[in-house]
Amino acid sequence: MKKLISRREMLTLLAATGASGLVLRASAALNLVPDTQLARPRIPQADPNNPPTIVVLGAGIAGLTAAYELTKAGYNCVLLEASSRVGGRCMTVRSGDLIDEVGNPQICQFDDAPHMYFNAGPARIPSSHRNLMNYCKELGVDLEVFINENKECYYQDDAMFGGKPVKNTEFTTSARGFMAEIMAKSLEKDQLDMPLDQWELETLMGVVRSFGDLSEGDMFKGSTRGGYTHGGYLDHGEAKEPLAFRELLKSGFLRNALSASEGETGPILFQPVGGMDNIAKGFARKLENRIFYNVLVSSVKLNNSGVEVIYEHGGVKYKLDADYCFNCIPSHLMAGIDNNFPSEYVAAMRYPQRGEAYKSAFQTKERFWENDDIYGGISWVNAPIRQIWYPINGIHKEKGVILSAYDFGGGMAFTKLSQEQRIEAAIQQGEKLHPDYRQQVEKGITIAWHRMNHMLGCAARWPGSRGGANAQAEEMFQTLRRPAGGRHYMIGDQVTKHSAWQESAILSAHWAIKDMLSRQPGNASMPGTPLS
Repeated sequence: MKKLISRREMLTLLAATGASGLVLRASAALNLVPDTQLARPRIPQADPNNPPTIVVLGAGIAGLTAAYELTKAGYNCVLLEASSRVGGRCMTVRSGDLIDEVGNPQICQFDDAPHMYFNAGPARIPSSHRNLMNYCKELGVDLEVFINENKECYYQDDAMFGGKPVKNTEFTTSARGFMAEIMAKSLEKDQLDMPLDQWELETLMGVVRSFGDLSEGDMFKGSTRGGYTHGGYLDHGEAKEPLAFRELLKSGFLRNALSASEGETGPILFQPVGGMDNIAKGFARKLENRIFYNVLVSSVKLNNSGVEVIYEHGGVKYKLDADYCFNCIPSHLMAGIDNNFPSEYVAAMRYPQRGEAYKSAFQTKERFWENDDIYGGISWVNAPIRQIWYPINGIHKEKGVILSAYDFGGGMAFTKLSQEQRIEAAIQQGEKLHPDYRQQVEKGITIAWHRMNHMLGCAARWPGSRGGANAQAEEMFQTLRRPAGGRHYMIGDQVTKHSAWQESAILSAHWAIKDMLSRQPGNASMPGTPLS
């Protein structure tokens, strides 16, 4: 027979783990991510009479970054892009745009207005992403605040309150209040030894472990939620040491930390005014006449002097010889393109798995959420659509565009549906949050990234374990990051440990440039701050 834990013992556990965990929970609410340094590689100006030739494959954020930095330094850069646009997964959909999903191509029918758009890929920029923020400033990309958590939004779960949605503010206030009640009642002597039953204990302990990010043995030894001492993007990060509990108790800010994401405060995130793809367009303006679209690469081979690329455009095949190649073609696709790379390098290209992210969006007949005091933010629903996002742009205008589904952990269930079935599923599940949803939405679009042409997958996922990458994954990662033949670099968030972020893609380009420079004669040790 299992021993039931008493409230006295539970109080001991809460006292031992609760306070430090609460501080870290506040840090997580502030969207703390691995720290990055603003440290671009210092690139010596190339010899104008004999500049090195660089071919960049793919005009995603990593490819654009590499081409931009090297072009500024006088390198002869050519950027080949398979699609008709720049940005890769940095994609904003507006009226008339094509969603080039294999088996389900769509033309967006939104009204043609500046605020009527949908960020189909990345949609948020944490203020801590210093390199991306700096490029926005340098490229003249205007930013506005993105509202991530809004206490006026909703939580909905069929398992609670008969399926009735409840406001975020009610949900979180009640949840914290009841947790406080448990602890408060445990202090009352006559209830101190009343047992928790096994179901209550397992549920509560699961919450406590997640709440405090406890290690094995239910010990708190620090958490990446509190930030990193170093690394976290290109390499595994090392969590900062936890702050001394006794020191935290000395401060009057403990209460503030616990309510940092409530009321008027919250994590500071940004979005480009007019759409996320304005970042890619900003790079493209600086690379005029260097980007070639609708180019299909058929061969990438190393030779004694560099890299040979064979590609097709307009039914004609071309050959291009370059000193170096920076390649942000998704690695699983690149593995299928003719090459002469070492077998271990090809194996590394095939190794990472690919995410199956899915999004959908509707144009709305009116901005009905604003009538419910919702201006930006995210509502959560326990259904396959997972989330509904309300736009901050276009406040008080007649219409708007809402994200109607974001399945970031899968997406295959939606892929198996027809376009009509996808739209109907989004409406039915959206009605759980807004009863008049069907009458309010129109002109729906969907996007399954694992079916998008030239992509066939979302962010790379490197297999690993709770403590970091396993030995095989780490070996594969390091193999893919090193240049094949000292000339061919894979770049993009796919060769970072913090994939799916534009900041990571930028850092991968910086790392590859720095490594390339270090391999040139006389540049064994480059000036500047090393990139993590």
